[in-house]
Amino acid sequence: MDTPPDEGIDLNEDIEVIELDDQLQDVADQLEDGLEDLGMEDDEDDGDDGEAAIGAQVRPDRDDAHIIFSKHTGPVYCVKIDPVTCSMGVSGGEDDKAFVWRLTDGEVLMQCSGHKDSVTCAAFSHDSIYVATGDMAGMVKVWKIDTKQEVWSFECSDLEWLEWHPESHILMVGTTEGDMWLWKIPGGSTKTFQGHGCASNVGKIMPDGKRACVGYEDGVVKIWDLKAASAVQTMSGHEAHEASVTSVDCHPDNVLVMTGSVDVTSKLINSNTGKAVVTFNCKIPEVDKDQENSVEAVGFSNIQPLAATGTLTGVLCIWDIPKQVARQQCKHEAGIVRLKWDSSLPLVYTCSLDGIVQLWDARSGKSEAQWVGHQAEILDFDISRDGAHLVTGSGDQTARLFSLQSPPPDR
Repeated sequence: MDTPPDEGIDLNEDIEVIELDDQLQDVADQLEDGLEDLGMEDDEDDGDDGEAAIGAQVRPDRDDAHIIFSKHTGPVYCVKIDPVTCSMGVSGGEDDKAFVWRLTDGEVLMQCSGHKDSVTCAAFSHDSIYVATGDMAGMVKVWKIDTKQEVWSFECSDLEWLEWHPESHILMVGTTEGDMWLWKIPGGSTKTFQGHGCASNVGKIMPDGKRACVGYEDGVVKIWDLKAASAVQTMSGHEAHEASVTSVDCHPDNVLVMTGSVDVTSKLINSNTGKAVVTFNCKIPEVDKDQENSVEAVGFSNIQPLAATGTLTGVLCIWDIPKQVARQQCKHEAGIVRLKWDSSLPLVYTCSLDGIVQLWDARSGKSEAQWVGHQAEILDFDISRDGAHLVTGSGDQTARLFSLQSPPPDR
């Protein structure tokens, strides 16, 4: 990358807090991929406050969904698309049920039964052979897709997150007690990762497959060695967030990790040194006012040196990583729940509490498309690996499939 020395990131420099501003600059040169081989087996608009209440009813004037999956009898908390065929979805909900269903017509392929609490986590393995489901009470189950049979289960303490290894049949979860578990599926060989007394809120296995980044309720961030089951870096004290960590992402370079927090900041952290490279202040006084706010979603672009944060007050911010400045501020009518970068273009998808999915151009800060249809807040969404479809889960008790190959009516 041809970046002038004074504009590059010194991965060992002191923490610097960067305030949001309106500075617009040309997009920086593309980052070299640096990928390494993996190492292991409404309500109506509420005026100026810009936030729709959770559980509020939304009444869209159209429905852009190609498929409406309506087998759930409660809010749909989690959705995922299988990464190999991109033909199956899994959804879990408050009704203690998870379903694997066909994207083309919404037909149920398998019901994942046996949960006794809300299913808040569901995910396919890297090769789409298995699907894992987890409920709030800590029951984790794994099912083999082709036989539609449960092959493994385990009960831990109350579940916070669930993550498959990127290359192996290895499953990792975090709990409200702060402990983490790692299992080899279907045999069930187990490793435990002892917490420090507070909830393990969010975790992500890093691209090398050898480490995981985990954020905790007290603001601490840890980098764990999966083989040794030990923390190799701990960001605590002044390096840590001042409040609970809500989101985490890992850069393809396998060095930088990004975190978001209830303290309305996001940190870029060097996972090799455990030092914060920069702290982005995501507060905007004229938007936030007296509203509750937090950074709910973070993410790295895979193709350019850009990152994104999404807040509860509805601001998507695009950050220039080398220059450590805010390039764009994209304001929503309601709080942002999730964000995902397009895999091959400088575009960001967001879903929000007003039941809308939007596509934003990171270069211009403009909304390029919207998909509507939900009658309540969107709680989760996923994009198929082939870029053809988007699936959402909502408080309106449905999951919806939207086509990304045909534009919505307003575009």
